Amino acid sequence: MSNRRMMVVGAHSADFVWRAAGAVACHTEAGGEAVVVALSYGERGESGKLWEQPGQTEENVKRIRHTEAEKAAAAVGARFEALDLGDYPLHVGPEAVDRLAEMMRDFAPNVVLTHPEHDPFNPDHPAAHAAVAKARLLTSGAGVASGFRTAPPSEFLVFEPHQPELCGFVPSVYVDITPVFERKVEAMAAMQAQQYLQDYYRQRAEQRGNHARKVTGDSGIRQAEAFQRLLPNAVTAL
Repeated sequence: MSNRRMMVVGAHSADFVWRAAGAVACHTEAGGEAVVVALSYGERGESGKLWEQPGQTEENVKRIRHTEAEKAAAAVGARFEALDLGDYPLHVGPEAVDRLAEMMRDFAPNVVLTHPEHDPFNPDHPAAHAAVAKARLLTSGAGVASGFRTAPPSEFLVFEPHQPELCGFVPSVYVDITPVFERKVEAMAAMQAQQYLQDYYRQRAEQRGNHARKVTGDSGIRQAEAFQRLLPNAVTAL
């Protein structure tokens, strides 16, 4: 895996931490390169604790969220990039999609992770999915020869949403994050503005670890993260 590249795109700066920090840590631990892209900082809708501070401003919240996300990304060996498109609502216009596609062409990820297509409780998550799906297609030129710069098609998966059963999420991949779980814990601890989610996602990792044990029979798996493939993967043998 030493030459593989992973790109994780979240609607908000902390999204990757809860849903995919373990998978990112596994990837970089094996020698791969990872970049985390936040379409917004979640400054309006996901930074409530920061807004409790007297005299708080939106720019200061963004600054804090950027610092937190950089620290979290570093904990799992990734680089953090922010597009700062604004949140609630997140509007990803054509220029932003083009910018994301250009980032994909430059980085040429082997695998791209983002939100599922549906989320009845969060309008920004489907907007992020649509933007990533379109940018990914533009990046590869739909898999055929094109008159513009392209990158090879990547694997495309979505990470687990907060309420999977209401988002049409059906796990098709479990990543054993047991060896790197403390790195995910460190990443979660960096997101001080959303401390309330840390226990929830510790518990979710334990639950998915239980499911992964049942699938594999491997009693050594204690924590896992769940993902859903959106495209088939091609292999030389089963």
